[in-house]
Amino acid sequence: MASFNGVPVPSDGQKIEYSNGKYRVPDHPIVPFIEGDGTGRDIWKASVRVFDAAVEKAYQGKRSVAWYEVFAGEKAKARFDNWLPDDTVSAIREFRVAIKGPLTTPVGGGIRSLNVALRQTLDLYSCIRPVKYYAGVPSPVKHPERMNIVIFRENTEDVYIGIEWEEGTADAKRLIEFLNKDMLKGGKKQIRLDSGVGIKPISVTGTKRLVRMAIQHALDNKNKSVTLVHKGNIQKFTEGAFRQWGYDLAKEEFRDKIITERESWIIDNKDKNPNLSVEENASLVEPGLEYAQEDFRQTVYKEVKSCLDSIYATHGKGAWKKKLMINDRIADSIFQQVVTRADEYSVLATPNLNGDYISDACAAQVGGLGIAPGANVGDGYAIFEATHGTAPKYADKDVINPGSVILSGVMMFRFMGWAEAADLIEQSLERTIEQKKVTYDFERLMDGATKVKTSEFADCMIDNMRVPVAAV
Repeated sequence: MASFNGVPVPSDGQKIEYSNGKYRVPDHPIVPFIEGDGTGRDIWKASVRVFDAAVEKAYQGKRSVAWYEVFAGEKAKARFDNWLPDDTVSAIREFRVAIKGPLTTPVGGGIRSLNVALRQTLDLYSCIRPVKYYAGVPSPVKHPERMNIVIFRENTEDVYIGIEWEEGTADAKRLIEFLNKDMLKGGKKQIRLDSGVGIKPISVTGTKRLVRMAIQHALDNKNKSVTLVHKGNIQKFTEGAFRQWGYDLAKEEFRDKIITERESWIIDNKDKNPNLSVEENASLVEPGLEYAQEDFRQTVYKEVKSCLDSIYATHGKGAWKKKLMINDRIADSIFQQVVTRADEYSVLATPNLNGDYISDACAAQVGGLGIAPGANVGDGYAIFEATHGTAPKYADKDVINPGSVILSGVMMFRFMGWAEAADLIEQSLERTIEQKKVTYDFERLMDGATKVKTSEFADCMIDNMRVPVAAV
C-alpha cells in the first residue's frame, strides 16, 4: 500500500522481509512508530534524535531508518475517532518491526488495553524484558550490578486473555452453578455464590513457543541458564503444566545443547563415582528415598537409568558443565532470589501473570520503569515499547526520563542486527548517567547530580557518542 491512515509510506525506505524464521533487514528499513500519549510526545522527540545520531555515527550514511508514523491512543482517537485504527495494525504487519511510546488505556468500556490489543492481534506471544544495571543509576539495593536478567513472559494467555464474569450477573451465576453441580459434584470444593469468576488457560502451544524463544535467545547469547518460573505446587494443571511442557520442549528440540538441573545431579554423581549403582544415585538425587512408597522409588530409579542410558555418553565426564542449564523455580521463591542472588539467573521464562510481576520487581532494583525497555515479539512481527505509563501530568513539560524508549531502541537495533548502533546508544547512556546529567527522577536520588530536561538528556547522550566508527 502507498499509505496507511492517509499518511504516505516513505519513498526512501524498504520493507523488512521475513521468511523461514529469519528477518532480512535492508540498509534503509521503514520502521513504523507510535509516538505515545502523555509524556510519550517528549520522550519520542528525544529518543528519535538519539537513534538517528547513533545510526549516523555507526554507519556514516550507509544505513539509516525511514521512520513512519502510525497512530494509536489519544492521537488516533482525535484524528480517526478510533483508539486503534485497522491501518495502524496493517502498517505494522506490513513493515514487521515497530517501536512505540506509552499508550492510554481507554476509559469507559471498549478495548481494555491498547497494548494487549496489539499483542493479541499480531500474536506477539513473547514479552521480552531485559533488566540490567547501568553504572551510576540510583538503586534501593546494595548490589544492583548483580542483576543482568532477560525475562521472557508469555503474552497471549493466562488471566490476561480476559475471560471473566462479574459477580452477581446471570452468566456468573450460571457458570458457578454448572461448576458446583456438575464439575465439582461430590467433592468438598465449592465456589461461593457471590464470586466473580475468571478462566486461566495455559496451553501446550503457548508454553512451548515461549520457552523455545527463551532457550534460543540463551544459546545465541551464551547465557548460562533458562529458569522456568511457575506456581505449579498449587496450580498443577496450568502453571505446573507450564513447567513440565517447558522441560519437554527443551529435551525434544535442544537435547544436545541443554541439561536439566536434575539430570546434572544424576550425571555429576556418576562422574564423581563411576561405580555408583542406579539405586545409590537415585538416593542422592532424592534424599529420604528409602522411606518413600515402592512405586515412587521405582519411578526415580527409572528416571536415573533413563538419563544415564540416553545422555551420559554425550553429557558425562564433565561435558554437561558446558551445556545450557534448564531449571525451574517456584514464583514466590524467585522474587526473593532476584533480590538476594540475582547473579545466579540469566534468562527467566514465565507465564503471563508471573512475568508481569517479576519484570517490574526486577526493574525496581536497577532504576525503575523509567529506564526499563521491553519488546513484544511473535513469529514475523516485533514491537519495541516503553514499559511505563503515560504520566499525563508531566506531558509536554520536557522533564520525563526517556530511558525506557531509548533502551527499547537498543533492543530493536540488536534485533535488526545493527549491534554497532545499539552499542553506541547503550555506552552513551551509561556515560551520561555516570556524569550525573540526569532527569528529575534520578537527580533527586543522586548526590551532586545536574537535573536536565528530556531534550537535554538526549543532547548529552549524542555528545557522549565518542567511540570509533564501525565498518558495515
